[in-house]
Amino acid sequence: MKSPQQRVAIQGIKGSYHYQVALNKFGSEINVVECLSFSELVRKIINEEADIGVLALENSIAGAILPNYDLMDRNNLSIIGEFYLPIAHQLMALKGQSIEDIKEVRSHPMALLQCKAFFEHYPHIKLIEDLDTAAVAKTISDKKLKGVGAIAGKSAAEFYQLDILASDIQTIKNNFTRFCIVQKENKAREKDSFDKASIKLIIKNEPGSLAKVLTTMSEHNLDLSKIQSLPVIDEPWNYAFFIDMIFNNVNDYHETIEILTNRGHKIKVLGEYKNTK
Repeated sequence: MKSPQQRVAIQGIKGSYHYQVALNKFGSEINVVECLSFSELVRKIINEEADIGVLALENSIAGAILPNYDLMDRNNLSIIGEFYLPIAHQLMALKGQSIEDIKEVRSHPMALLQCKAFFEHYPHIKLIEDLDTAAVAKTISDKKLKGVGAIAGKSAAEFYQLDILASDIQTIKNNFTRFCIVQKENKAREKDSFDKASIKLIIKNEPGSLAKVLTTMSEHNLDLSKIQSLPVIDEPWNYAFFIDMIFNNVNDYHETIEILTNRGHKIKVLGEYKNTK
């Protein structure tokens, strides 16, 4: 009997960057659950309408996607893997058109931001924010919209049979987005081995606490690849730190967590997984 296809929730539709990550990570034999927002993606996982999700957490140009950290934390999702995708933006439109024919370009706000310099050379084009990159490409294809362009990945142009009018139009060519594979906390798999962890740390409110925490991590050979602060909503002027750490010896990690917990710091483990960078 054939096993059921894994249900993978993505932000956006087929042809989006999240879709590319799902294919790269799990292959084509998956059941893609399309979501028009990150909130919907998380809801699908919580309600068990999807087994896992692909969630963008940071971009090498734009930085951390802070609302997604909060979504993951509040809904008790666990990180079980990650994937770094090079982001190459293409300008696409219906076949037979040139850039001079395009009056407006629609895309996700982050994609528009990353391509801003390119469009300075085309002042006749109006830039319009939309929910998703590939969704705009699909709309142009379905409705046969002339004079309208989309910024999306190459797979979206292939998927919706659009012409690429300009390739790799992002300002910074070396542009990556880090996607995490997330799952309900109580569904998270047991780890065979891991060399990276993500934690949420609320530091005990004492002078020099943060410096002492960082010193302890350094003394235990933990390499901090990410540290991001967010305010604790119900505790004014207190902050939670979201930290990614890489290590060669898992015992160093466990010992550090134990020491910091014994000092009165609040720690929530968001994920333990293999480093792929």
